[in-house]
Amino acid sequence: MSTKDFIEKDYYKVLGVPKDATEAEIKKAYRKLAREFHPDANKGNAKAEERFKEISEANDILGDPKKRKEYDEARALFGNGGFRPGPGAGGSFNFDLGDLFGGNAQSGGGFGGGIGDVFGGLFNRGGTTGTRTQPRRGQDIESEVTLSFTEAIEGATVPLRMSSQAPCKACSGTGDKNGTPRVCPTCVGTGQVARGSGGGFSLTDPCPDCKGRGLIAEHPCLECKGSGRAKSSRTMQVRIPAGVTDGQRIRLRGKGAPGERGGPAGDLYVMVHVGEHPVFGRKGDNLTVTVPVTFAEAALGGEVRVPTLGGPAVTLKLPPGTPNGRTMRARGKGAVRKDGTRGDLLVTVEVSVPKDVSGKARDALEAYREATADEDPRAELFEAAKGD
Repeated sequence: MSTKDFIEKDYYKVLGVPKDATEAEIKKAYRKLAREFHPDANKGNAKAEERFKEISEANDILGDPKKRKEYDEARALFGNGGFRPGPGAGGSFNFDLGDLFGGNAQSGGGFGGGIGDVFGGLFNRGGTTGTRTQPRRGQDIESEVTLSFTEAIEGATVPLRMSSQAPCKACSGTGDKNGTPRVCPTCVGTGQVARGSGGGFSLTDPCPDCKGRGLIAEHPCLECKGSGRAKSSRTMQVRIPAGVTDGQRIRLRGKGAPGERGGPAGDLYVMVHVGEHPVFGRKGDNLTVTVPVTFAEAALGGEVRVPTLGGPAVTLKLPPGTPNGRTMRARGKGAVRKDGTRGDLLVTVEVSVPKDVSGKARDALEAYREATADEDPRAELFEAAKGD
């Protein structure tokens, strides 16, 4: 049954029931008419046989809640062979449903297969065997890469060897060893079938018969077993942007498996692992480094040279009395941000205590200890400890 017949026929009239008839009323009307026009009770009566077929067809649609809902929705849009205009449109649009649903052979183009192709997918019915199959997007691919700390900060181009599904070379992606697959009769080449959504129009699922391809191989290819896809390995040079972090998942559009029938390629998702650096660490867009200083530099102040990642050293000025653990900032020496600017280098001061002190250095420290004998750096600690 074509989509045109599906919409044009008034099944309620065939069964003699109102449009708001209950399931019980529909069943009762069908049984009554079926007994009256059954072929066994009307042998040799061609009209009765034809009437019985109409009754059975009407019951098949109206007796199934899902089919009845689809039928009512379609009739609401295309009722009695004419398109129903919106409010205020005036008059009626007496479109020929033969043109709408079957296409106009003399129009030289226009809608091609007509709206029937759309409703054929919506109601999972009909459609011409010449319906063109739809492009199919390629699969997404997952991969992993391990970068050095410096590569992650500066960005790098790395080779990735990937395995994915690609059009089978033996059958040119058709799935048929002769290269002549047929259009799937279930989905009419769309690769999708309808299911009820509980309201509004139907939703679609991949066709279970052709697995969403829209094609069925009469003579399955021996290499791909009729799927049209085969495993393919390739090595690709992939650019990892600057500033990536450990555990970050990067999406590279169009770098996945190739599509079918002119469809776009899938995407490539790369999980990034970043190695550690012996000197530098990372905190967001900032790099970190710990710099040892002498007691004299911390106490008296001075200038300290600090290394940077991949660049010249910078000089930081320590103010007198710099405490151990103080953090200073070298601006613009950190990781690359998304906008192209850089974070900062956070420099933490660590006072270095020598293990062995001898000679003049020891004498100087002894003199310093005597000079500061009256100072107790722990006095405030004990006072605070008495508190509460």
